[in-house]
Amino acid sequence: MTRAELTEKLLDIKREKGWSWKHICGEIGGMSPVMIVGAILGQHKMTKPMAANAARLFGLSKAEEALLNEVPMRGTGTPMPPTDPLIYRFYELVMVNGPAWKALIEEEFGDGIMSAIDFDMEIARQSDPKGDRVRIAMSGKFLPFKYYGAKGNELAYGVKEEE
Repeated sequence: MTRAELTEKLLDIKREKGWSWKHICGEIGGMSPVMIVGAILGQHKMTKPMAANAARLFGLSKAEEALLNEVPMRGTGTPMPPTDPLIYRFYELVMVNGPAWKALIEEEFGDGIMSAIDFDMEIARQSDPKGDRVRIAMSGKFLPFKYYGAKGNELAYGVKEEE
């Protein structure tokens, strides 16, 4: 079985049982709902205890359980630019606001990136009288660029230099 086939099997069971993502995440546990749903959709790896919980919940074989614990090929299945309207809006956010985010992060932290590996994300509903809002909070570790070949007193990493 391929990872894509397992994803389809899990989604079929979810539909047949009428389960919500909240129910599934509560039964599997161990991580953020974003990570659990991402793992079910084939974009993240589950830990062995999480994979065991998922196998019990979905009635999976040992081979299918093991597949949930393998590192997937991330990013597959989404064309670029994305065609799904909701996913496209995130792409648009990055394309339009990305240069400003980059400038502001570099001014505050220095030359580097925000990690998408050492990273947290939360999604919540925010009540608003004009219509509820989607609130997404992201937090990623700052990783300074390493200036290879730096010698002596030369700055080796892109941390913010104090004036």
